[in-house]
Amino acid sequence: MSAAKPSATIRYTALRLLIFVGCFFAAGVAVHFGILPAGLKGSNFIWVMLLGLLLSAPLSYILLRKQRDEMSEQLVTKVDRTKARLEANRTREDAVQ
Repeated sequence: MSAAKPSATIRYTALRLLIFVGCFFAAGVAVHFGILPAGLKGSNFIWVMLLGLLLSAPLSYILLRKQRDEMSEQLVTKVDRTKARLEANRTREDAVQ
């Protein structure tokens, strides 16, 4: 693993945010032109945001599978490394006593 490689978590989060922004924009346009119903009274922004979340969740799940798997592998590697380091420190402390 190269130190210059960007974090898989950051890459996944950025892509997830981009998908949400795209869905938010698409929902806003659809509501503006009457393709989707508008929110009640002053709740239009919240309504469009909820529509964006509703649309982006399944898209992210399908489209970002590879990035989610990379992020999972990276996190598991870091957790395993931390566990090994803690175990090494614990056994070293036991050997001193």
